[in-house]
Amino acid sequence: MIATKPPTLSNRSAGIGLRLPHLAEIAATGPQLGFLEVHAENYMAETAALDRLVELRRDYPVSVHGVALSLGSAEQLDRVHLGRLMALIERVEPMLVSEHLAWSAIGGNYLNDLLPLPYTEESLDVFCQHVGEAQETLGRRLLIENPSSYLRFRHSTIPEAEFLTETARRTGCGILCDVNNIYVSANNFRFGPVAYLDSLPADVIGEIHLAGHRAAEDADILIDDHGSRVAPPVWELYTAVLERFGPVPTLIEWDTNLPALDVLLDEARHAQELANIHRYAQLA
Repeated sequence: MIATKPPTLSNRSAGIGLRLPHLAEIAATGPQLGFLEVHAENYMAETAALDRLVELRRDYPVSVHGVALSLGSAEQLDRVHLGRLMALIERVEPMLVSEHLAWSAIGGNYLNDLLPLPYTEESLDVFCQHVGEAQETLGRRLLIENPSSYLRFRHSTIPEAEFLTETARRTGCGILCDVNNIYVSANNFRFGPVAYLDSLPADVIGEIHLAGHRAAEDADILIDDHGSRVAPPVWELYTAVLERFGPVPTLIEWDTNLPALDVLLDEARHAQELANIHRYAQLA
């Protein structure tokens, strides 16, 4: 544990995902950012990168985003993995901790993807049990992120937004609203993204994600690849998110085709400008 208290989020609510190629530059230049977010699994071992993250956390709030807890699995949670996540949280003292409405492990094997689950009463019970167990172990409220969707189970009986809302009601968790994922899923399954937003309770939205996507080459679908700037229609949807949920912490995600740090900072500045416009309009 480190002695200094982590900084709190200021009026600058936009942040970026911290990726290894940018780590030294951020440490050297100290750009103005609301927060940094890291994938938990990249920092679970004692490495130089973890030491540098602990140093950066003295200047920036940090959000920890898990990708392998497999909360949607029908199996029991991996207690070893959960323990590693708890140790990282105790070391970094993040402002937010999040995971996904998905599963990614079976029989001790971890799959390199976030896989969908059927939205049924049975899977809702299991998912809520796992969220509750994780929160109790971590001593922290989790934010659960909505996924991007490319298939649906025929026997699903609960709309996704309702599934998330009921999870939050039962467990006390929050929701991480990924705006790009909503846009991608709405395009792929031809539903209204604003109607999806309207189905989420505003008081449990703890974070927002923005990212790029691409069109698939061999199908009429969009792919959430986090490999480009945020698309104009996603920025437009973000303004609707601000109208409904207000300026909560907003992350620019970029994981493939990683650009220069200045590009990420420019995207974060635009998100911050839109949040400021909303904030000033509310005060007028």
